[in-house]
Amino acid sequence: MKQAKLTLIGAAIATTISVGAQADTDFQFGGYVKADVMFSDYSNGAPGSGSLSRQFYVPGTIYGDASNGKQVVDFQARESRFNFKTSTDLNGHKLSGFIELDFMTHTDGNERVSNSYSPRIRQAFISFDNWAAGQMWTTFQNPGALPENLDFVGAADGTPFVRQTMVRYTNGGFQFSAENPETTLNTYRDPSGTRVTSGSGMIPDFVARYNMKTESGMAFTFAGIARQLNIEMNKDTANPIDATEFGYGVSFTGVIPVGQDDIKMSATYGEGLGRYMALNYVNAGVLNGNGDIETIGSYGGYISYRHWWNDKWRTSITGSGFKADNNVDLSGNNVNKDSYSGYINLLYSPVKPLTVGVEYMYAKNTKENGMDGELNRVIFSMKYVL
Repeated sequence: MKQAKLTLIGAAIATTISVGAQADTDFQFGGYVKADVMFSDYSNGAPGSGSLSRQFYVPGTIYGDASNGKQVVDFQARESRFNFKTSTDLNGHKLSGFIELDFMTHTDGNERVSNSYSPRIRQAFISFDNWAAGQMWTTFQNPGALPENLDFVGAADGTPFVRQTMVRYTNGGFQFSAENPETTLNTYRDPSGTRVTSGSGMIPDFVARYNMKTESGMAFTFAGIARQLNIEMNKDTANPIDATEFGYGVSFTGVIPVGQDDIKMSATYGEGLGRYMALNYVNAGVLNGNGDIETIGSYGGYISYRHWWNDKWRTSITGSGFKADNNVDLSGNNVNKDSYSGYINLLYSPVKPLTVGVEYMYAKNTKENGMDGELNRVIFSMKYVL
């Protein structure tokens, strides 16, 4: 019976491959396995072991817990990821699908026994010729310009960083998309600085981007975003809130070869960008005394220089920063003001798919009331690209 089952499974697989071959379908598996050891020193005491800050640097999560010790060590393999891609030629039309999973951000496991964590969707999309639909990197971000750092994001303060569901059209260097909207706000004079997330609103976030590459190998992107901030709350009370406001932003990235080395950079500014910058370190707006939304301006950027010592050894030096223009008369002073981080690493690839390395990072976050948090971290990593 077992042999018969195996024969049926083998026949099914062979049939699937045969059908794929007849349709000129290519199948690709990819991803990597990455193990990290992180020694961290939090100025105000370490967050709990399930905190996001213990997985990677997230601005706003390093203020710490004074009841805990300051120095901790974390071992993890959660950044490891797997992806699967198909590409089919249909009478001159290109149809493809892509799905990618990893194990970051979840708190459903523990460090006591199994260290088991659920997979999550990073990306899942379908593309047909110039059109694509599904969860992807926001068109407002250029992931190809991110620095080569061991930290999961690597320049979190100064970069747009969002993955979400959208519809995107690409024509040459131009890209246009309608993306999932989500508004985050501070309420009026809230001493706790609590974030309000609004799922209301019918207008998508619209993004336009232009990608260009010169003959010398330099690559640049220019992106703009327009979005409607919307909130509806307290509908059944004497003081309902129903407000909308316009938000916008512009972003630039560059990758500049310098011999064998390269420089990567980004600069972003906007009013009402909120969650699009610095992992939602600052919200898009704040409610005033009349229940209307006033946008919060923000700007940030990073620059990274990667030097190849030889064909196996390399070093990246990165500086990243973000600042918000809060109106503390509306938001109160218990809100995030600015954030900075710096990185330096040494990476070694004895063979192309394998990289081992060490990285030192420093980060500082500050609130409008003067409270700050600092993080010093040393990361040791081993990564094998599948």
